Amino acid sequence: MDKITEKESLYDNLEQMSIGDTLQYMNQEDQKVALEIQKQLPAIEKLVSQCIAKLKNGGRILYIGAGTSGRLGILDASECPPTFGVSPDLVVGIIAGGDNAIRSAIEGAEDSTTQAWLDLQNSYISEDDVLIGIAASGTTPYVVAGLQKAQENNIITGCITCNPNSPLAKVSDFPVEVIVGPEFVTGSSRLKAGTAQKMVLNMITTTSMIQLGRVKGNRMVDMQLSNEKLIDRGTKMSLKEKSNLAYEEAKALLMKYGSVRNAIKLAK
Repeated sequence: MDKITEKESLYDNLEQMSIGDTLQYMNQEDQKVALEIQKQLPAIEKLVSQCIAKLKNGGRILYIGAGTSGRLGILDASECPPTFGVSPDLVVGIIAGGDNAIRSAIEGAEDSTTQAWLDLQNSYISEDDVLIGIAASGTTPYVVAGLQKAQENNIITGCITCNPNSPLAKVSDFPVEVIVGPEFVTGSSRLKAGTAQKMVLNMITTTSMIQLGRVKGNRMVDMQLSNEKLIDRGTKMSLKEKSNLAYEEAKALLMKYGSVRNAIKLAK
């Protein structure tokens, strides 16, 4: 397979560039990402619609990836509980090589064609769930094999990749192919490809959580109140709904009821 993500950079002699030129050209490339995602909005909508349907019926979203792609899935999953107040089991990120691979490369982990399904079974995957494979190349054996096995078990599959007509897309019921082109540093798919994946992941979970009622107006009414910054943010959100309260009164109600949603709903 001829991978666009591995094609020669449009720029050369990078080590001879000034800092300013390097930043300018990287920014120039990054601006292409959102435009390519725009082309994929219909495909993203189809995938997100499946996610919402499964979530509303008690299912989950599972991400699976290797290297940068796996880390991005874990990042998106780990931010859902503090942002939207959901269970950490609702959106799950799985990476080739296990938790140690989050910080360090685990040699050969992405080449296994059997480990992915074992990892997914350890996360109790079922027909109630949606499995989304993340791989810039679209060829990572661990991810492709995981989705193929999921399809064999009647589990809905989707993917986020940056090469067209990849093996990963072929085992995805709802593929999203964001073709961002060659990287600034040849083959370094943590750059534009990684940015594209992160943006699509943002869309998947944010839209899903909005549809699940985890946002009111434009505010994170179910966010976890885990530090002073978030307590302050929650207090100000409460004040927008209960403008007759003083700041300290709103804060006291927030702490009493445990969330912005409850403070707004239960406070008299």
